[in-house]
Amino acid sequence: MLSAGDHGFPFPILIGDIGGTNARFALLVDTYAEPKQLPPIKTGDFPTIEEAMQKSILDKTSVQPRSAILAVAGPIKGDEIPLTNAGWVIRPKDMLASLGLADVLIINDFEAQALAVATPADEDLVQIGGGSIRPSSSRVVLGPGTGLGVAGLVFAQHTWIPVPGEGGHVDIGPRTERDFRIWPFLEPIEGRMAGEQILCGRGIMNLYRAVCAADGEEPVLADQAAVTTSALSGSDPTAVETVSLFSTYLGRVAGDMAMIFMARGGVFLAGGISQKILPALMRPEFRAAFEDKAPHSALMRTIPTFAVVHPMAALSGLSAFARTPRDFGVATEGRRWRS
Repeated sequence: MLSAGDHGFPFPILIGDIGGTNARFALLVDTYAEPKQLPPIKTGDFPTIEEAMQKSILDKTSVQPRSAILAVAGPIKGDEIPLTNAGWVIRPKDMLASLGLADVLIINDFEAQALAVATPADEDLVQIGGGSIRPSSSRVVLGPGTGLGVAGLVFAQHTWIPVPGEGGHVDIGPRTERDFRIWPFLEPIEGRMAGEQILCGRGIMNLYRAVCAADGEEPVLADQAAVTTSALSGSDPTAVETVSLFSTYLGRVAGDMAMIFMARGGVFLAGGISQKILPALMRPEFRAAFEDKAPHSALMRTIPTFAVVHPMAALSGLSAFARTPRDFGVATEGRRWRS
């Protein structure tokens, strides 16, 4: 962890949120400046992150960063970090050599999302259901997107400490009679049903096809956007049920994570899908499933749930950390490279 005597990262700092589909960047010139957001990059448009950063960022700005703090979708082990849902392999030593950087820190993408909910602005949140935030208490972030990201945020010794993990890969099972009809038609991963098999973009399609199959119907909607749009407009009953079930299952997993972390500080839904289906999440299904955790339902009713509507929440969290790293308990051992 950064010690009290560590002066942090040399400015300017390039901060980045590298997901399975998109890579979003911003430049932080100094401690007091607002981050300058840069055009997002499709990860599939470039063979490597170095080429993407060079052609899309460094060649187009007069401000050359000295440091990079990047949040990536995947576990960080060693000098080669493959992304879970994209073709890039992050090689920090290559970034130091080829991009002229002096300092590179790689953290988990949902670690950055967790940093963003330490002190969120009211306008960046929409509360779903009841409950209220207990100050200085643990929090959880879940984000259905290309995959299902999960991270905790623990407050200890006057410091917010993000806890990354792979919570999106926990097992998820049927509970209701309807679930048991649908479950045989869901596509598993190596013989089991992980949360991410349902609670992400491709998971919506997995669920939609399973609902169709359970009812003996042919699927007519071709992609996630068509399903969510049809569901929100009410134009397709199967799509409506699919998104309703998605909300229910997301509520169950969110409730599980809330109990694991005893997240009296709140549970926060990040990512683009949560924003797109917010009207569905505001219906009773999500919150009812979240609270339905006997014998602890009374406790669950006190824990608030929110949708994060900040368009660049991860970059906001990274910016807060980059400005004052000693205010956060972000582990850097094995994840920081310097020239």
